[in-house]
Amino acid sequence: MSAQGTGPRIWRVLGDKRGDNGQVEMIAEALSRSRGWRTELRHLEMQPQWVLGKPPVAASLSHLDMARSDALVPPWPDLILTSGRRPANAALWIKAQSGGRARIVLVGKPSGMMDRFDLIITSAETLVAPFPNVLNIGLPLMRVDPARLEQGRAAWQAALAPLPRPIVAFLIGGPTNPFVYDAQVTARLRARIAQVLAGGGTPYVVGSRRTPKGLIAALAEGQAGAVPRFDWHAPEGENPYAGLLALADRFVVTGDSISMQVEVARLGKPLEILALPTGGLGWLDHARRQAAGWLFQPPQERGTGEGARIALARALFRLRLMPQTRHFPRFHQTLIDRGLASWIGEEGATPQADTTPESDADMARILARIDALLRRGA
Repeated sequence: MSAQGTGPRIWRVLGDKRGDNGQVEMIAEALSRSRGWRTELRHLEMQPQWVLGKPPVAASLSHLDMARSDALVPPWPDLILTSGRRPANAALWIKAQSGGRARIVLVGKPSGMMDRFDLIITSAETLVAPFPNVLNIGLPLMRVDPARLEQGRAAWQAALAPLPRPIVAFLIGGPTNPFVYDAQVTARLRARIAQVLAGGGTPYVVGSRRTPKGLIAALAEGQAGAVPRFDWHAPEGENPYAGLLALADRFVVTGDSISMQVEVARLGKPLEILALPTGGLGWLDHARRQAAGWLFQPPQERGTGEGARIALARALFRLRLMPQTRHFPRFHQTLIDRGLASWIGEEGATPQADTTPESDADMARILARIDALLRRGA
C-alpha cells in the first residue's frame, strides 16, 4: 500500500483510444465502488509519427510528446491500469522506474514482453497464450457512458425525429489484417442500404478514421432515396454516433470493429454484423488464427491432452511460432450464439441488454486478481 493511507496509489495510464480507455475506466469505477480506492489519470499524447504508427514494444517514453502529456514523476504508483501498445510502453517504463514494485494490469492483447505484465485481461475476440498472468473474460469491458448517451439523445433528437422509421445506422470501420474492404463489401452494404430505403426506412451511414476514402460517398451514390451520412474524410457537421446509439432502431456494423459491436450489443439494440472477406493469402492468416483459437483457449477441465495442449501453446509462443492475435469470426459467432447479433440482412431475435450478470461476474474475477497482486506487492 502507498503512503497516501486510503489505499493503493493507482494510475490510469491512457492514450486517445476511446475503446481502450473505456475498458480501463470500467475497472477504475469498480475499484472505487467496491473498494473505495481512488485512481489518478495520466493522459499521454503521442508524437505525430506514432499516432498511427506502431512504436517498438519497450519500456520507453520515446514515442510520447511529453510537453502535451501528463507528467510521469514519483511517487510511483502501486498499480497501473492501462490498455494499448503505446500506453503500455509507458507503463513498462514506470514499472522500471519504481524498481519493479509497481504492478501492471493490461486490458487487451499485449504486443510483446508478455511476462512483464502482472495481469493481462483478455476477452473473447483476443487469443493469448494460456500463461498464469492471463485472465480470460467474456465480452470486452466496453459500454456507452450513460451521460454521453443522454447528451447524444438531446443533441440529435430534433435532427433525427423527422426521418422515416426505422432508422438503421450503418457503422463502418476499415480494413484490418487479414480482412479487406473490396467491391464485394461495397456491394453488400449498398444492397442492405437499398433494402432499408425500399422498406420506407432511413439508412444513416457513419464512417470512422479507418474507413477508406470515398467509400461513404460510394455507398450513398445512386440510391433510390436520401442517405444521410458522416464521413471522417469530409466531415459536415458533428459526428452523430452518440445520437444514433441513443435513437436509431437497428444497427449494421462491419466485422472489423469490435468496440462498435459491443457498444450496440450492451444497449440491447438489434445488431447485424457484416463479415469481411480475406484478400490474397488472407486465408492462410485466417487458418493460423483458427489454430490459435484452439491452442490459446483458456485452460479447461484437466483431462487427457489438456496439459499437453497448454505446454504446446506456451512453447510455440515462446519460440515466436504462434503469436497472440485476434480472431474476429470467432467473436462474431459468440455474439450470435448469445442472441446479441445476427448476420447482415437477417432478422434475428431482438436482444436484451441483459449482459450485466456476466459482466458482474467477470469484474468480480478481475478485482480478486488485483487484490492478489497488491497483496503480493505489499
